[in-house]
Amino acid sequence: MDIRSTLTELCDAFNAHDLDRIMTFFSDDCVLEMPRGSKPWGSRFEGKQTVREALATRFEGLPDVHYGKDEHFVDSIADTGISKWTLTGTTLEGTKKEVQGCDFYTFRNGKVIRKDSYWKIVE
Repeated sequence: MDIRSTLTELCDAFNAHDLDRIMTFFSDDCVLEMPRGSKPWGSRFEGKQTVREALATRFEGLPDVHYGKDEHFVDSIADTGISKWTLTGTTLEGTKKEVQGCDFYTFRNGKVIRKDSYWKIVE
């Protein structure tokens, strides 16, 4: 599998807000860790349907969300990759967002088993 191409395709799917396409990249037993939450790891979602529901909230809360200036880094030996990006979007209340962040991906048999997201806190 070409992890770098997969990360690029994933970014394209996120920018298209295409949840069906996004979820084709994920395994049934996938885990998503989002930056915000009450635990040191943020919020954790387990299983393909739960991950899908969590990702849907991103598109609901930031309907014009876009991941630009993307860069992708790969460690093929460990089946991992990192995507760096600048997230831009507008909240439902009309607040403009721009923040840099990254996603750490772990793959097994060509599918994402873990997506761990981080972003800068803009104050």
